[in-house]
Formats: sequence, structure tokens, C-alpha cells
Amino acid sequence: MDDAQLLAYCLAKPGAWQDEPWEGDVVAKVGDKIFAFLGGASVGLKCGRNRDEADELVHIYPDDVTASAYIGRYGWNSIRVGGAVPPDELRELVDQSYDAVVSKLPKAKRPKP
Repeated sequence: MDDAQLLAYCLAKPGAWQDEPWEGDVVAKVGDKIFAFLGGASVGLKCGRNRDEADELVHIYPDDVTASAYIGRYGWNSIRVGGAVPPDELRELVDQSYDAVVSKLPKAKRPKP
């Protein structure tokens, strides 16, 4: 899976849209919240409710998954695209990140499936 395929997968989610809140940094949002930071060679995803849960993935793929800068303590990881994380698992991680963000949105702002 390359970065274009990953972006397309993210944007196929109900209510998902592309934004560039910082120059050159593409993100996928649902409502007004980011669920994926798309940075070419890597993607930032919510991989757990906290750092301990997100670290499980770091232990499985130590060369390809790291805690995200600044927001890693909240369960966000940076995952190398095209690395050891299989495409199916990467899609599943996108799904989990999307679901985690949607669950925190007010009901009025949640997308209709």
C-alpha cells in the first residue's frame, strides 16, 4: 500500500475529508477532528486509548512504529507506510483510529453510515 492508496482509503470513510491545517501536512478528518496524519512515508494514527495500549504495536514492529511526537502520550503512533506492517493490518488500524475519533464526536456531528 502506498501513500495515495492510504489517503484514498481514509477518504472513503463516511464523513471523511482531506485538510491541510499546516502547510504541506495532509490530514484526514471526520467532523472537525483528525483521525490520520498522512506524511508520505508514514501515517499517524490513534492506536490505543493511552500510551500503554499504543506501545503494544511498537513492540510488535519496533523498526516501523514509533510514538508520535507531541501526541504520542495520548495513544498516537507513527507507522511507516510500506514497512513491516501488512496492508490489511494498516487498514484495520485506520479503521480503529477513525472509530475512536468518531466515538468522541458529539452525536450531532457523527457521520451517518
